[in-house]
Amino acid sequence: MTTAAQEAFLREFHARHPAATSNMMSHGRAPDGRSSYEILRDHVAGQPRILDLGCGDGFLLDLLAKAGHQVAGVDLSSADLALARQRPSLHDAPLITGRAQELPFPDGGFDACVSHMAFMLMPDIDQVAAELARILVPGGRLALILSSGQVGGGGSYELFQKLIRPALDGAPPEQRMPSLGDRRTLHRDGIDEILVPAGFSPVAWTSEPIDLGGTAEQVWSRLSAIYNFMPLDPAVVQSIEQDFLARTTELADSDGRIPCTMNVRVAVADRGEASG
Repeated sequence: MTTAAQEAFLREFHARHPAATSNMMSHGRAPDGRSSYEILRDHVAGQPRILDLGCGDGFLLDLLAKAGHQVAGVDLSSADLALARQRPSLHDAPLITGRAQELPFPDGGFDACVSHMAFMLMPDIDQVAAELARILVPGGRLALILSSGQVGGGGSYELFQKLIRPALDGAPPEQRMPSLGDRRTLHRDGIDEILVPAGFSPVAWTSEPIDLGGTAEQVWSRLSAIYNFMPLDPAVVQSIEQDFLARTTELADSDGRIPCTMNVRVAVADRGEASG
């Protein structure tokens, strides 16, 4: 799958489903009560100028702007950026449709960069790392939220996977999602392999469980915001949804809440005095 084909798929998905990521993740909470967006915000506290790489609809940028940072965002999706531009806090922020491999910003233009659930989807990731080193000042901070591919809690995700797997495995080639990103982003050593040659320190690496539980309908809405579903026949997806909603009743607690937890990775690295 070529870089152009991967990026075309991502553009189409977000044109059909703008704000998909923030609609899923903004409701989730870590054990300390913060969202994954707030975790990233706190990792760059004190950094004046911040770039959000893959900023989507501007949910994280809004948090950063309200915390007093000077912000800018870049994203492949013009549909998501149109939503970002509607946020009052971002009216004066540069929000640019562009590629992470060719950032339209000057050398040393930012003190920090954040990226929420986007870095692991990017092709040509070594070039992305080189660009990040270029636009960050020496000592500048990079903070990433990455999917771990691990969700659990009360069997709701296990049920979701059990129901979708036959449809995904049995789909004809034209209804299958292309391979996205670089598999090295799934583990700490791989992130270091990408970032250290570009001039970053080895990452500080932690895992955060994010509670995405709610009603059966809410859990379905959050779990089904996945790229795999876009190429599938909508009737197939609707059938899976009906089955999921019917079978999650046995998982509900006394208040009707379905438990579901997503484990995300937090990777933080600092740019050294010289980039590779």
